[in-house]
Order: sequence, then C-alpha cells, then structure tokens
Amino acid sequence: MIQRQNPVKTVVLYTLVLAFAVLFIYPFLIQIATSLKTDPDAANNPLSLIPNPFDLHAWRQIFGLTPDTSVPITTWMKNSVLVTVVVTCGRVFLDSLAGYALSRLHFRGRKMLFAAVLAVMSVPGVALLIPKFLMVNYLNIYDTYAAMILPLIVDAAGVFIMKQFFDSVPISIEEAARMDGAGVFRTFWSVVLPMARPALITLTILSFQGSWNEFSHFLVVTRGTPEHMTLVTGLASMASGQLGAGTRFPLKLGTALLTTIPVAILFFALQRYFVRGANEGSVKG
Repeated sequence: MIQRQNPVKTVVLYTLVLAFAVLFIYPFLIQIATSLKTDPDAANNPLSLIPNPFDLHAWRQIFGLTPDTSVPITTWMKNSVLVTVVVTCGRVFLDSLAGYALSRLHFRGRKMLFAAVLAVMSVPGVALLIPKFLMVNYLNIYDTYAAMILPLIVDAAGVFIMKQFFDSVPISIEEAARMDGAGVFRTFWSVVLPMARPALITLTILSFQGSWNEFSHFLVVTRGTPEHMTLVTGLASMASGQLGAGTRFPLKLGTALLTTIPVAILFFALQRYFVRGANEGSVKG
C-alpha cells in the first residue's frame, strides 16, 4: 500500500531546503553585485544586491584596461593559469605512472613504498612547509616558477587514487596486449589508461582545484613580489592592505569572483565523472 506524504511536512522540508540554498547563495550574489559598484556605494551599502550606480571600473582594472598598475591582476592570472595547467598535467601523468607501477610492477620494496605513500597522506601540509623552503633554497630555485611548480607536480593522494583504480582492472586485458607484442608502457598508455577515465577526471579536478587554490606553498617558496604572485596570494595581499590604501571592495570581490569561476566551471562540467570516480574509489578501496 502506497503511503501518502504529509503535505505539511513536505512544505516544511522544501522551505528549509530553500532557506539553506539562499543562505549559501546570498554571499555569492553579494560578491557579484559588489564588484559592479563604486567604492563609496560598496562601503555604504555592503549587503545591497543592486549597484547604485552600476559601475564597471573594478572589472576594467582587473583586466588591465585602466592606467592603475598598483594591482597587476593580469599578471597574477597568467601565473595562476601557468602553474595550474603545468601542475595538473604533471600530476595526472606522473601519478598515473606511479599508481600503475605500484599496482602492476613487482619489485623489491613495493609494499614498503606504498606504505610510505599512505604515510605521506597522513602528514599535515603545514608540516612540510619548512622542508619545502629548505629544499628550494638548496636547489637554488627560490622565488622562481620552478619552486612554485616542482614540489606540487606529484602528490600522494593522486598516486593512491590511481593505484586503487588500476588494482580493479583485470590483468587478463594486459596479458592479451602483451601477447600482441606491446611493452609495459605501451600497455599502460594504450590499453589501461583509456579505461581509467573516471579516475583521471577525478584526479584532474582535485589537482586543478588544489593547485589553483594553493596559498601556503607559494607564500613559502617566493618572496611575495607581484611578478610571482597568483590570484590567491595576490588577493590575500589586497585584503591585507599591502597593495594600496582604502577599502576597494569592488576590486577585491571582483578578484575573488574571478578566482572562484574556473574551479566552479570545471567542477560542474565534470561533476558526474567526479562522483562516479569517487564512488568507484571508495568501493574498491
């Protein structure tokens, strides 16, 4: 027998869901509205969703269309894109190689190496900041793009995700490829890797988000000069008042919105693959 839902309970439930949706969306709407205000309007009416007057000066400044060079946001944007693209591509490729090696290649110390990967995952990132600083100084790459990219180009979590996926791939598929004359790398690249699309997309999203939003690492391995700032570190400098006096709320919130957009677009575009890859990883783990 089909039970009818209580209409009062349904109305209350949807009201609560709508209230929580407004609670989470409203700050984002304020961010958009404030970026379209003038400085006085943003300071006098910080919670208003209607710019009065409507002004695009903050966005012209963000994209370098005004003579103000005190806040080189276009440079920060280029740095963010460069670092994020290189780190994401490097992580997807190298983590996949490492995960496949730990899953399929039988060599001495493999279990110990995998245990070390798991141990690294348990270490808080802040505990590694001083070793990173000492290492980039020792390699004489402090305050360079190499220092910003190389320590991030491989991560233990990505290796773990890919190993768990490769463990689920039947070995018979690879044996058939090797009977046809394919070597280890050819089997990995042409046979196994195309099957790992959900895991690869999950790793891509996590790598992109992690490197785009990275803050503490860049703070440690660079001097904080504008030419090596990313959008995140530059936004922090603006918020702390290091790059000029005044509230400059439209400029700050416009930059924050610009920082949010790429990750949001990538996540929503690949959301179903991310959820599928996460579910598969949790079942296989």
